[in-house]
Amino acid sequence: MDRGKDSQSKKLEEIQNEIERLRNLIKRHDYLYYVMDSPEISDTEYDRFFRELELLEKDYPQFLSLDSPTQRVGGAAIEKFDQMTHAIPMLSLSNIFDEGELIDFDSRVRKLLGTSEIVPYVVEPKLDGVAIELIYENGLLLSGGTRGDGSVGEDVTPNIRTIKSIPLSLRSNGPLAKVSLIDVRGEIFMGRADFDALNKERDETGEAAFANPRNAAAGSIRQLDPTVTAQRHLKFLAHGIGRIEGASVTTHMDLLYGLNDLGIPTNLNQTKLCEGVDAALNHYHALNAVRNELPFEIDGAVIKVNSLKWQIQLGTKSRSPRWAVAYKFQPMQAETKILRIEVGVGRTGTLTPVAIMAPVNVGGVNISRATLHNQDEIDRKDIREGDVVVIQRAGDVIPEVVKVKEEFRDSLSVPYYIPDHCPVCGSEAVRLQGQAAKRCANSSCPARLKETVKHFASRDAMDIEGLGDRLIDQLVDKDLVRDPADIYYLDADTLSSLDRMAKKSASNLIRAIERSKMAPAHRFLFSLGIPLIGEMAARLLTQAFGDVSSIQQKDAAQLQEISGIGPEVAQSLVTFFSEPTNVRMIERLISAGVSPSLADEYSVTTASPLFGKTVVFTGSISIPRNDAKKIVETAGGSVGSSVTKKTDFVVVGEDPGSKLDKARELRVRVISEEEFRAFIGFSN
Repeated sequence: MDRGKDSQSKKLEEIQNEIERLRNLIKRHDYLYYVMDSPEISDTEYDRFFRELELLEKDYPQFLSLDSPTQRVGGAAIEKFDQMTHAIPMLSLSNIFDEGELIDFDSRVRKLLGTSEIVPYVVEPKLDGVAIELIYENGLLLSGGTRGDGSVGEDVTPNIRTIKSIPLSLRSNGPLAKVSLIDVRGEIFMGRADFDALNKERDETGEAAFANPRNAAAGSIRQLDPTVTAQRHLKFLAHGIGRIEGASVTTHMDLLYGLNDLGIPTNLNQTKLCEGVDAALNHYHALNAVRNELPFEIDGAVIKVNSLKWQIQLGTKSRSPRWAVAYKFQPMQAETKILRIEVGVGRTGTLTPVAIMAPVNVGGVNISRATLHNQDEIDRKDIREGDVVVIQRAGDVIPEVVKVKEEFRDSLSVPYYIPDHCPVCGSEAVRLQGQAAKRCANSSCPARLKETVKHFASRDAMDIEGLGDRLIDQLVDKDLVRDPADIYYLDADTLSSLDRMAKKSASNLIRAIERSKMAPAHRFLFSLGIPLIGEMAARLLTQAFGDVSSIQQKDAAQLQEISGIGPEVAQSLVTFFSEPTNVRMIERLISAGVSPSLADEYSVTTASPLFGKTVVFTGSISIPRNDAKKIVETAGGSVGSSVTKKTDFVVVGEDPGSKLDKARELRVRVISEEEFRAFIGFSN
């Protein structure tokens, strides 16, 4: 027997046990501090345990684990975020602003459930933060992403891992102890004290202060360098879930307690189970009374049906659940002066009056502009240039003029009228019968066209990287782009002749334009700028009918057969597709090679070589990255974010990064985009 080897083995086992002891100890104190808000040890003592663990892991790297508390801060800065698809859409909540609307909500709920009984509701504070989804698999934090458009967000996993209130591994306690997969949803936010300290620090270093805690949290979670996020003292509170496998609960309140048992923080202190709408209203008022005393900002209360079975029965609308509403607090107000009124022109030709005001702080946000909507609104409130006005943030977000302080009005003041001509092109501005807005009658108005092209090229539409506002202004002003289809007929020489456009920038933009030709069908439909067609409606339509050409052939009745598509939306589609100019533009887009499609439309056979394989993408490919991920998953494979020994294929596009070097180092098979297309049986 080799006593030396036995002794060494025993020593390593003891060290491994000590590392595990320290990890569990630190995780326990993290839970007590960040979840239970009841620390048992001093910061100095905590730091000593943490330092001991760091030194042991440094000396014995073979025992390092991704769920170790020491691994929260780390990793190099990235160039940009990957996309993250939500398995179940993250819907936004419908807002209500008074007691009558809450009573109406309760009546709708009971009517849809077919009951006259009192409905139990859970009332939670509505945090003014950033919506996030965390995916845990087999107890470990797998990934985290922003809400985005509800279906696709940004993968901010490296930044998520730096937030100490988010556990890297789950505890095995409570009714959800055996959960194998769970999508946890909640808000990332910054406390008032941390926000004040951050702004003080930025002021001392000459950096611009953040307007409010929500902006600070949003900017922090989207830092490309995780070490910056780690310094911002962000916090997380969960309020619901998406998918769940391996365990279940029957009520929303039990779910919150179950998440808390797993080590995931929830706001149980200010959350209350209320028997009926009257009790819910009482708790709303209680939260409103203490909102300024809380260590974080809230802008209302979220009222949810407690029964998860009833939640499923009530279902959802296109953008929001029928079983929950956000009851917003009355907004904070301030007084300021309107310096002048300017008129902007939108992509539909609408002339929108905007009040330019002396800057004033409202609820932590500096306000200097507020929309006046239309002439009817101006007349109703008798708003004039030079007026002293009361403004507020509608829903604590959108600035609006509440009323005029007529006692301060100048005696020479005159009523304001939106001009009868477009301020950009000079064409007649008309107001159609039954409509509130005046519109520029010139469909070729440069202002309208610029806004149309900006929308078309935006990230949630065709996502043409590099086609910014200044470049669009030049293209329209020089008559190089008369509608969005003209973008696809530009060449590098033409682009490089424009101001601030070098040959490399022009070539990069041409590549971006080429890549955009493969945008998913729902993004293509959204890019057309059809009135009332938002991202969710576009997704519903393309999921039901496939490509845009199929949607063009449907009448209003057929379109309304889709849940979430009402008569106004249907008529807007029919009107748009009946306009010859719009039809010609779509035909020119298709002729230029724009080939929008759904990920599900890529043909994948059950015998696909991707079945059971792990694929990693690096560099730019013509298939949108999110679609490529769906293709792999449809084929029975999975997509990894980094190259490891378990990676089967690395798909290499233009300008590949360090993942290609890692693949060669580990001898992982590298394939081109052409080979990948052959694997999935797709070519174009």
